[in-house]
Amino acid sequence: MLDLNLVRVFTAIYETRSVSGAADRLFITQPSASYALARLRSETNDELFKRSRKGMEPTPTAMQLYKVFKKSLTGIEKAVAETRIFSPETSRYKFRLALTDLGELLLLPKLITLFRSVAPHIQLEVIPVDVHKLDEWLLTGRIDAALCSRNESVSSAQRELMAYERYVCLLNVDHPRIKESLSLDEYMQERHVVVAATSGHHIVEDRLKEFELEREIALEVPHFAALGELIASSDLLVTLPSSAARIYARRGNGRMLELPFHVPNQEVFLYAHTEIGDITAKTWFYNVLRIAGPTMIDP
Repeated sequence: MLDLNLVRVFTAIYETRSVSGAADRLFITQPSASYALARLRSETNDELFKRSRKGMEPTPTAMQLYKVFKKSLTGIEKAVAETRIFSPETSRYKFRLALTDLGELLLLPKLITLFRSVAPHIQLEVIPVDVHKLDEWLLTGRIDAALCSRNESVSSAQRELMAYERYVCLLNVDHPRIKESLSLDEYMQERHVVVAATSGHHIVEDRLKEFELEREIALEVPHFAALGELIASSDLLVTLPSSAARIYARRGNGRMLELPFHVPNQEVFLYAHTEIGDITAKTWFYNVLRIAGPTMIDP
């Protein structure tokens, strides 16, 4: 009979494309994961994975085995999970949530208030979103969930559409050149602040490239947090989701104007792998975010 632990290691290597990634997910040492892979190769008389620039690429045999192993392993883990009870009222579980700082601005205060009432003892660690690492973080269990703009690189995770973001322009209340509306010429003649693409907010730049337009970037920042003060103290423009712009406008940091060109609404998704790790706890966390999140995002 095949050792169930070998199946777990095989599945983790297949999904992370990495022996070290599998070890991290399963909380074992890398030599232990390598030893398990060696045993599996001996059991199946197949190499199973070949090293490449993209990581550990599965052989045809591994692809066949994964379909069977994954279905069986998921069934076993769900059966075990059903014997456990997650009690949010008393649990001290530590959840990890990946958010942009815009997500922190819009969601975090309300989320903490909710958790204090329904799960007062749990811990929440917020990790800044890196769109290039999100899939790996979800697969390895480094994070329990992520809330961010649509990310096509995330594979096989559960996902839930949470909201649509409409983009607007935020500028100084007393901007010296722009008055009550904004033309395309005015927009292109001004200097701009942009937030780094790793936050997932790059749709405006993509749209301008479609029009073969290139605006003058005066400043690139890693986060949204400083935008209010920057706009209030300069004549720079920033293009950002209306939910954040409304917050800054209410604080007196600027005023909102409609963009002089069409930008499709950006989809905001919730991502998670609830079958990885503590299924009962992660399923509870995912459902709380799925149900309460949309009402919290719009300020």
